[in-house]
Amino acid sequence: MSYFGTDGIRGKFGESPITPDFILKLGYVTGRVLVENNTNPSRKPSVVIGKDTRLSGYVIEGALQSGFNAAGVDVHMLGPLPTPAIAHLTRSFNADAGVVISASHNPYFDNGIKFFSGDGKKLTDEMQTAINDKLTAIMSASEADNNTIMPIVDPAKLGKNNRINDAKGRYIEFCKGSFPYQYDLSHLTVVVDCANGAGYSVAPRVMRELGANVIAINHAPDGININADCGSTHPAGLQKAVVEHGADVGIALDGDGDRIVMVDETGALVDGDGILYVLATQGADKAKGVVGTLMSNMGLELALKTAEIDFVRAKVGDRYVMQALEANGWILGGEPSGHILCLDKSRTGDAIIAGLQVLAVMQARDRALSDLVEGFDVLPQKLVNVRLSEMKDPFEYPELVAAFDKARAALAGRGRLLIRQSGTEPMIRVMVESDDEIECDVLANDLADQIKAVLG
Repeated sequence: MSYFGTDGIRGKFGESPITPDFILKLGYVTGRVLVENNTNPSRKPSVVIGKDTRLSGYVIEGALQSGFNAAGVDVHMLGPLPTPAIAHLTRSFNADAGVVISASHNPYFDNGIKFFSGDGKKLTDEMQTAINDKLTAIMSASEADNNTIMPIVDPAKLGKNNRINDAKGRYIEFCKGSFPYQYDLSHLTVVVDCANGAGYSVAPRVMRELGANVIAINHAPDGININADCGSTHPAGLQKAVVEHGADVGIALDGDGDRIVMVDETGALVDGDGILYVLATQGADKAKGVVGTLMSNMGLELALKTAEIDFVRAKVGDRYVMQALEANGWILGGEPSGHILCLDKSRTGDAIIAGLQVLAVMQARDRALSDLVEGFDVLPQKLVNVRLSEMKDPFEYPELVAAFDKARAALAGRGRLLIRQSGTEPMIRVMVESDDEIECDVLANDLADQIKAVLG
């Protein structure tokens, strides 16, 4: 079996697989893979570990570091920091891997683990498979014999722990370095919604140190208020705050700081597709091409075509966006949810850095965000999630395939149909885009009802 979903391993804390026992074994087997792949016998492999603000992060952090130490791996503890900060600091510390403890935009009771390779990218499929194989073997042995003892290395070869006290400062300077030196933000009032998450401390500081008048909201995490009616998945509060304060722009992060949505001066939402449009068409250098995903609105594809910019779709997930960018030699890609990759600035999706690039365009063009998104018309879109008792493939049922084909024929040339299985839970996602908003709603709900009736 595979323990990894589309974005690492994730679930409700205290329930399999997100339990201290499992996490201990995960740290251990990952450490053993790093030891086996270590090409420098003069030093132990090392990892950096960061987390978001969930209370369960303390338990997971302790279990992970114990597992890595038992495997003979040194651990650098970074504390609460955005996911892209861990990717950056993995490279900065010349570590063999980076580990993020987070469930991203999920509620506080969920948590998870995702990994970066030594170059700050998502793990390769080969490395992930090696970890998964060892994890499957040790979990099977434990189930067969509860007295199974994990084979710890010789005490003289155990790993050590080291807490990095200046991690926030390092990342803040990295973010500021992505902003054009000839500009500053002194003319802007920016509302920053930190989602009570990993960016609660660093995001407002970056903006302030670049000169902005910053109004921070949802920046007081208590361990359970992460993503609670705030952040990029709940932007209504940010929209209201921008209008109330007469701000120039609003920026919302998600819980682990790799997603961003923005709000213009009128309170209108600008999602990841809108951000890609602005950066591709009006950045310092016009983009050669943009990578979106299966979820990217057809309006983005049409707008980029008008601007004579190539556009391709990847599977959902920033690792697949990265693969498509590298295959095409492009630097800009992302998802409507707000994962934005600017490969000339960062090696992974980074909400703060993506936001700074939009602010730089506003400065360079001397235009409001509402002006910059003109020319990008979002097609009406309806997304319906169908929760199942257990995951089943809808394409294995002829009556459903026939219904999907009929819908696609009706939408031909005017919209799209996307039927997708969730990578983390038993859910089928039905997305319909059309130039007719009523048709979108009716068709999406009708197909969802058919899926529910057939699959249960």
